Amino acid sequence: MTEPSAPKQHSLVVEDFHAEVAGKEILRGVNLTLKSGELTALMGPNGSGKSTLAYALMGHPKYKVTRGRALLDGQDLLALSVDKRARAGLFLGFQYPQEISGLSLSKFLWTSYMQSHTAETADTAAYDRELQTHLGFLGMDSALLKRSLNEGFSGGEKKRVEVLQMATLHPIFAILDEPDSGLDIDAVRAVGETVAKLHRPDAGILLITHYQRILKYVKPDRVHVMVDGVIARSGGRELAEELEAKGYDFVRPAQATA
Repeated sequence: MTEPSAPKQHSLVVEDFHAEVAGKEILRGVNLTLKSGELTALMGPNGSGKSTLAYALMGHPKYKVTRGRALLDGQDLLALSVDKRARAGLFLGFQYPQEISGLSLSKFLWTSYMQSHTAETADTAAYDRELQTHLGFLGMDSALLKRSLNEGFSGGEKKRVEVLQMATLHPIFAILDEPDSGLDIDAVRAVGETVAKLHRPDAGILLITHYQRILKYVKPDRVHVMVDGVIARSGGRELAEELEAKGYDFVRPAQATA
């Protein structure tokens, strides 16, 4: 009997990463390594640079990288256009998803799926089965598929759609920018549990959040705390619980020696 092959291992390495917005430096030397099979949480107060890191890695034109590098499986991510970064396996779930009138959610998801398939390799039946499974995980009504992307959706529905996109695309590394913000308790549980179910041994997830509550469901392998544009402290899940109890000020003295 043939032994099942081990899942392929991937890495996203960020080194001495500096970035600015409108001439103002936000990131001041971020060092971060993500590995497939790991779920990593990035926490920090407002304005610490968490979303800036996400957008800069994805290639948003407003976020200018001034120093450092980002390597996806050894490939220079910063040398790639946004679409090529996505095709290389990087995904960003937005904190504030945009509405697109006239483009149905169903069409959007299918078009995204076909970006990595051809007419010969696409499996419509498997795609439909998986889509229905993920809708069930997220507690989403399939009627949403017929509506324009995010148009008239509640905040919770928009966040669920971001996770649904991740499920459809099977990225190597997914960055989820505050998927729990603005959600009630039930929605946080649905999103958190779905992210945990979708986590694969051959892929990694970076979950950006302010609060410990979603981490009850996703149970991160590593927790990093960003303060003033750098990673100020790193640890396990217990670090998130300590932040919940003490707030972010207690990590600031450690920043200079982290």
